[in-house]
Amino acid sequence: MAIRIAVVTTYLGVLLGIGLLARARRRTTPDDYFLASRTLPGWILFLTMAATNFSAFTVFGFSGAGWRIGYAFYPIMAFGTGFMALSFVLIGHPTWRLGKEHGLVTPPELVFQRTKSPALRLVFFLVMAAFTLPYLAIQPMAAGYALASLFGIPYYVGAVLVTAVILAYVLLGGFRGEVWTDIFQGTMMIVFMTLGLLAVAAPFGGIAAANRTAATQFPALFSRPGLDGTFTPGIWFGYMILWFLCDPMFPQLFQRFYAAKNPRALSTTMALYPLVTGFLFLLPVAIGVMGRLSYPQLPTGVASDQILPLLLHKHATPLVETLVLSAGLAALITTLDSQLLTLSSMFTRDVYAPLRARFTRNRTEIAPSSEWVGRAFVVVLGLAGLALAYRPPTTFLEITTEAFTGLAVLFPTVIAAIYWSRMTPSAAIASIVVGEGLVAAYHVKALPTFGTLPVVPVVVGTTLVLVAGSFLTKRREPRQAPLLHTLSRKAAIGWAGTLALFFLASQDVWAWGDDRLGWWGFPWWVWFSAGLCIALSVAFWVLGRALQRPDSRGR
Repeated sequence: MAIRIAVVTTYLGVLLGIGLLARARRRTTPDDYFLASRTLPGWILFLTMAATNFSAFTVFGFSGAGWRIGYAFYPIMAFGTGFMALSFVLIGHPTWRLGKEHGLVTPPELVFQRTKSPALRLVFFLVMAAFTLPYLAIQPMAAGYALASLFGIPYYVGAVLVTAVILAYVLLGGFRGEVWTDIFQGTMMIVFMTLGLLAVAAPFGGIAAANRTAATQFPALFSRPGLDGTFTPGIWFGYMILWFLCDPMFPQLFQRFYAAKNPRALSTTMALYPLVTGFLFLLPVAIGVMGRLSYPQLPTGVASDQILPLLLHKHATPLVETLVLSAGLAALITTLDSQLLTLSSMFTRDVYAPLRARFTRNRTEIAPSSEWVGRAFVVVLGLAGLALAYRPPTTFLEITTEAFTGLAVLFPTVIAAIYWSRMTPSAAIASIVVGEGLVAAYHVKALPTFGTLPVVPVVVGTTLVLVAGSFLTKRREPRQAPLLHTLSRKAAIGWAGTLALFFLASQDVWAWGDDRLGWWGFPWWVWFSAGLCIALSVAFWVLGRALQRPDSRGR
């Protein structure tokens, strides 16, 4: 117990120390507090993007899905999330440019700058906040699982303790503190999750032997549909689409587009992303699959998302158990702190600042400063996440799938705001309202899914409303020219075709039902997906280089 207390106390103390150091370096400007003065180079931007995106869902949710479903969960996450990095230039490059030119800080400010519509700005904020809260709540839930396993304390006490530490260093250090802790915790996550897989596999003779034993006892975990035929081709396709549409709409990721030093930093991040997803995501899924050897059935009252703490408590030494679960804490903390700070900046700039300006014009009472309002909203969000975590409603995968679908509704509006000058604010608002109405209808199972995930028909319907509405309504403000990349039309078509082929290859329909094993006892199609991630990384690197060269028109 003394080892566990020492490791966790040291870890949390380091986080608070980083917050204090960041506070000492902080400048009293919104750009510095929320974006570290827009100075992040490629490697740093990549690390903070990855650490922020890889949450409690990555560590606890993936291992739980591995236990429930099997290795079929790996390709849709590894390649799907890696392919999503295309949005770092598709959306990130023009967002960075507009942010630099107009001092933008938040995602709603982008749509406001392009449309001049306060109503669309508010709707955008409300949707982002509403559908980020369930994802935010996952983080204290996982913290409760981890600390309950380590110290035997009540689940909710652990959730409160970790949330309190996060609130403290976010309030102290701002975005600069987040970035520094992301580098530290991202490294922890990779190293210690590798250690966790080795510890879980060791009692069964190592990774290869554990895989082969599990394949003999639970062959469905090594087949493409997964246990109980979970991933049909339509569901597989739906998840691939979901990550591409929803991940760039995470407010904490979107805001990091503004923080890049230059477009090259975004291109570097895009190229490195598939490498880290291809490697890191295999670790927790494999832990979950091998967990079936120790827990063919889970104890009464224990959720599958708790399989990692259960396995470590059973098989690892106290030091290894604490280090690996600290990596789980690192995953959830790097996401929760970013969610808190980004939502705080959105409330301050997209809701409070316009209201304060109106008060000032009417010469009423002096409103509280934006800084204090933002800090108060951080605390409110932290308490809201704890309230949602009090009674965990379902598995992490089910929570995130529904929350992510709600965020994906915003994707057509963002693309149209950047690239289509014909879009009107009223059409965008209508498309978002209709899209969220469809999400609600799917929640109560009132509509057919057509054999895929709800996100596919939802976004199709949302896009149709946006396009039709834009042709049927008029725009009051002058249209703004679309923001285009430096690729020529011919090059853009070539790249679109190339990336479409990558996406088609990721569907890998020929491997359905195939449970043959390859190196180290992993299914051979796992290695195909890992190789596809590496090839995608190379393609993204070449694309990034092409985007850095001016086209024949001299732009």
